[in-house]
Amino acid sequence: MGRGPGSLLDFQTTFADEEACIEYLAARRWPDGFACPKCGSNDAWRLAARPLWECRGCGRQTSVTAGTLMAKTKLPLRVWFWAAHLMSTHSNGVSALQLRHQPGLSYPAAWLLEAKLRRAMVNPGRAKLQGLVEIDQAEIHCREAEPSPEIGGRQGMITVIGAVEVVDRETGGPPKWSYNKKLLDTRPQRIRLQVIPNNEAATIEAFVQANVEPGSVILTDGHASYGRLQALGYRHDPKVAGLMAAHLVLPWVHRAFALLKRWGLGVYHGLRRKYVQTYLDEYCFRFNRRYWRSVSFEKILNITAAQQPLYRHEIIGSSPRNYATGKARRSAKLASETADLARKPRLEPLPETSL
Repeated sequence: MGRGPGSLLDFQTTFADEEACIEYLAARRWPDGFACPKCGSNDAWRLAARPLWECRGCGRQTSVTAGTLMAKTKLPLRVWFWAAHLMSTHSNGVSALQLRHQPGLSYPAAWLLEAKLRRAMVNPGRAKLQGLVEIDQAEIHCREAEPSPEIGGRQGMITVIGAVEVVDRETGGPPKWSYNKKLLDTRPQRIRLQVIPNNEAATIEAFVQANVEPGSVILTDGHASYGRLQALGYRHDPKVAGLMAAHLVLPWVHRAFALLKRWGLGVYHGLRRKYVQTYLDEYCFRFNRRYWRSVSFEKILNITAAQQPLYRHEIIGSSPRNYATGKARRSAKLASETADLARKPRLEPLPETSL
């Protein structure tokens, strides 16, 4: 099967039933044929009653979702595919409150589904930005009143650093650059966004080294924290804004910040500090693939199939459910109710009277 569906009608035709979703996901997970996760054998058969593959060598049964981000899901694959299609192809994405009405989910189920898919919007092997890159920081509003000690930003605000790869509008390659030269006819290519706890040099340098290829040209404002970029192997061109508006000096990174703020307020009515990085990853995912929507759907499913299982308690930071304890508690309750019924006196039937 080729690229993902391009339109809504194509999506409904391609994934008309659960079997079509299983075949699509199996082809992405095992492009060279099924491989048993236990013994590595390629000799297996598909069970007719359930979507499982049974290995002829060791007898292990493997689901198409086992060992992936969708492991142990109780939702149909059509729901997963539908959510991935909406989140990756819609320009503004979709909130959990909106998503719940499409396949008929509860709000907690829709929220957890989107939270897992956001983890599949970061490709671990993605290439760094290169060529000409604009970098700056901004503050965006958050919904919590009190700041968190782990995630930076003053009260009611979150500090975000952004990097935008700038290319020539006609050639698509790095634009011609020289110090103190104004760039014309450029456009943004790829972006990176990250929450930072402060604006110190060590924090900013760590972000630059993780996201920008050495030897690239970096345009920044006159902030003192950028002073060592030249020593780290980058060509640094600081632009002192002075009394000018910052978007006149670094237009594309501030365009990205403006769109991010409007998106966060418009779709989610403000981002929460605890999960803000995953929302930034979602924004970057769609921005970087804004010209290839159908590829976005295929990409998110490929990463989902390659990701390790992720469960609710790992996302929200709670303790995992102890199923053994819960089962023992239910068994004890059932035994207690049975004993109570046995102790209750039984009513004797009334003798039959003749008329």
